[in-house]
Amino acid sequence: MTGTNEFIERTEVLQPEPAVALARLLAVDLPRLETEGLPLLWHWVYLLDRPHQGDLGPDGHPVHGTIPTPPEPGRRRMFAGGRVTKIAPLVVGRAASRRTELVSSTDKQGRTGRLTFVVARQVISQDGDVKVVEEQHVVYRDASVEEPPAATDTTTLTPQPLREGEWSLPIDATLLFRFSALTYNAHRIHYDRDYACKTEGYPGLVTHGPLQALAMTEAVRRTGATPTAVDFRLVSPLFDHQGLVARSTGSGAERDTSIRDVTGRVTARGHVVMEASQ
Repeated sequence: MTGTNEFIERTEVLQPEPAVALARLLAVDLPRLETEGLPLLWHWVYLLDRPHQGDLGPDGHPVHGTIPTPPEPGRRRMFAGGRVTKIAPLVVGRAASRRTELVSSTDKQGRTGRLTFVVARQVISQDGDVKVVEEQHVVYRDASVEEPPAATDTTTLTPQPLREGEWSLPIDATLLFRFSALTYNAHRIHYDRDYACKTEGYPGLVTHGPLQALAMTEAVRRTGATPTAVDFRLVSPLFDHQGLVARSTGSGAERDTSIRDVTGRVTARGHVVMEASQ
């Protein structure tokens, strides 16, 4: 395991437009941004890294000047999960600062080859106070040498009906492209079908891990609650032809959340904490 004191800082005035765009993308209610502040995880459309085009690798991710960076050329990147705590609301119309640092990098040998587990930490402050603390978990794996699988026949999927506490978000290439643009994420597995299938061996476009996490917290927010912390992990890839169904269970101060595809296969799990009064 290795650690580092390397960090990146970014400051900008939070404008309402990114939050408005996210609300319209997800078809969810927009809060009163100047009083209620941003809902949990909505900071992901702010304080973004905007690398030079020449700094991007073949997969669309920056290869230097960002945190985390690939441990070496050719490694595949996977967002694995994380935890986020909203200490106080981030409000629009004011400047905010984000500090990102690499916490650790650990190499392991998996059944499919080498794996590098990376943990990055972000702290977002506004008006001199810490507002959001985040820990992101990313995994890098070696490029596959196997033949890519055949494209999935979407007509074989048998959808399960929605159950109580579930919310369906229609997924297609357009939505994934717009979310990539909104978060300035150039990873080609989310919008370039030829690259995703022929180069990385996926059966379709990959639905973003952060999009699944947002869907989980929004499933809770749809109940009228106010999430203030979430711990989540991705357990299986989700592809554009498989849909996205978010589920929130419970009604107390802590709730379990999950993402499944239309057939019922779970792809992400989370645990959400509400405001103390809820």
